[in-house]
Parts: sequence; structure tokens; C-alpha cells
Amino acid sequence: MKLNLILAAALVAGGFSAAAATQNVSAGTNANPETAMTALFGDPPVVKGKGFSIKRSDLDEVLSGAKANAAAQGQMLPPDFDISVLNQLITIQVLLQTATAADQAAGKVEADLQYTNLLKKFPSPEAFQRQLTAVGMTVEELRAKAAQESVAKAALKRALNINITDDDAKNYYNQHPADFEQPELAHVRHILLMTIDPSAHTSLMTNTIAAKRKQIQELRKRILAGEDFATLARQYSEDGGSKENGGELPEFPRGQMVPEFESAAFALTNNQISDIVTSQFGYHIIKLLDKTPAKKIDYATAAADIKDGLARQKIAKLAPDYIKQLRMEDQVEILDPGLKSLDEKVQAAQAAAAADVPPTNSGK
Repeated sequence: MKLNLILAAALVAGGFSAAAATQNVSAGTNANPETAMTALFGDPPVVKGKGFSIKRSDLDEVLSGAKANAAAQGQMLPPDFDISVLNQLITIQVLLQTATAADQAAGKVEADLQYTNLLKKFPSPEAFQRQLTAVGMTVEELRAKAAQESVAKAALKRALNINITDDDAKNYYNQHPADFEQPELAHVRHILLMTIDPSAHTSLMTNTIAAKRKQIQELRKRILAGEDFATLARQYSEDGGSKENGGELPEFPRGQMVPEFESAAFALTNNQISDIVTSQFGYHIIKLLDKTPAKKIDYATAAADIKDGLARQKIAKLAPDYIKQLRMEDQVEILDPGLKSLDEKVQAAQAAAAADVPPTNSGK
């Protein structure tokens, strides 16, 4: 059962994206879509329980971040994603009702560590702040919500008596050597001129694409003639996620970027400039800064992640019945009719799948 909901969904941590190009907003600009919806329609609670409620804005905030993240990676969210997110938010809230002072302290320690690790995924503090602004969050909001999740997770681990020892982690490390082979990493700058409308994911007009092709050719000539790549990226790149950092991206392995971009990046040598690369996003010029050779991650570095992974496995097995009990005790009720109907359909489908019985279409 994953509880790192806000950190996973609210930020597009590194990598270029079509979505990021439309989210490069300046500090102080209110570009948050859920804020506009709240202004128009109010902010009613969609869930209530003993001691808590979840408002429409709470749900929309996470959903908008998740949708931006999915768009950035060219992915589609499943049709039941909204109710899945809502149920995770409910899980966090019912667990918070059970949290002890020790859970609060443990949660704060974990949330601080998560925040530190998240910062490392961005090329600079400024890039991190820009991405937060793009998804309509402040550092304080992010840290507060991450702390809530971590406290809930600590409460769940305590209630389920989840305790992963050093011996457990070492045994896993020794028995799964392939899991700790870090692949070769590429570190690049790039300039992107987009050939799609990032909001609709549709191609631009033919004459606009032709103009961008000509522009990217001119930019490459200027780079090869000696102009500074980073300066030109800041001026011309349409990737909002890396533009202000001179087009610099965090290191990435094979399999993370779109194939055309990845293939070109790993084929370069240090400081070499690529030919024009065409991807689903548009035209790129790539400069390789350096590569990190493949290596094995040592146990000390991997230990915390191993323990977290083993704990998640145990939680996934034990948590559903416990959370169901807490929801009943807290008299949790989904107030929004559409979400309630979707939740009922999802539960019916899950029950049918568990019983190996095809779900009916009577609810349509």
C-alpha cells in the first residue's frame, strides 16, 4: 500500500516534458487550475469521517499533479484513478486519527529525509522551486503533506507490527544482486522546440513545424560556431522543466527518456553536440556533459530503500483488512455522488475478480 502520494504525484522530478512547457509560471502567478475551479464552484467536502473531512480541493490538488506527471511521460491514467487517489487520501486520514507521539516523531524524520532526497533529483534549488510553482504548491505545503503521509505510514507500521531488521535487509541484498546494479547514466543539456500543442497533444500547423525546423537548424549552427549552449537554451528552449537551468537535465539511465532522445544522448561523447533529434515532443539538440559508468550500489547506500521496500510488501499484505476496519470505526462516508458511484463499481469489480467471477454491466 503506497502512502507516498503527494511526493509521487505532485512533482515531475526531472526529465523534459511537453506538460512542463505549459507550466513554466513565474513566482506569484496563480496558474493552479483547482484554485480557479474552487473560486467558481466552492470547495465542498467530498468525504467525511470522525475527526476529519476531505475537500474537493484536497483531491483536485493531487489529481492535477498526477495528470501533469502522466502527461510529461506520455502516459494515460486508468479510468478509476480518481477514486484510487481519494481512497489513499482517506487511508492517510484514518491512520492519522490513530497516530501516537512516537509516530509523529518518526514521521517527521522520514519526511525530512524524503524532502532531502527529492531535492537531489533536481539540478538546482531554483529548478525545484520552479517545479513546485508549476504545480501550484509551496515548500511549506509540500513538507506539511509529506509529513502527514509519513506519520500515517509510521502509524500503520506500528499497528501492523512491521519491523524490518538489518539481517532482513542484508539477506535481501545478498539474494538479489541484480537489483543493485546501477546502469550507465547520461548527463545532458538540451534545447527543445515543440511541434505539438502540449495541452491537447495534437500536432501544430505544418507551416509552424517547418518554421521550428528551420529555427532548430539555425540554433545548432550557432552552437557549433561557438555560442554558449546554456545561454541559447535559456533563450529559446520550450522545455519549461529545464529551460531556466540552461537545458540541463538530471542524470538518467536507458529506458527513462523517449527512444530517439535516449539513443542520441548515449551515442555522444563528452561535450559533443548531437544532430537534430526528432521525438514525439518536437526537435531537440543535445549536448552530452558526461556519463557515469555502470556500478554496483553498496549495501550502506541501499539499506534504507531495501527496508522500505520490504516493509511495503508486508503492509500490502496486511493493511487492507486493517484499513477497512478503521474506515468502519471512523464512519467514513463518500459524499460526492459521482465518486461514491465510482467507488462502488470499483469495489464490485475487485470483489468479482477476487471470486473469479466476471463483473456485470448492470451499473451502466
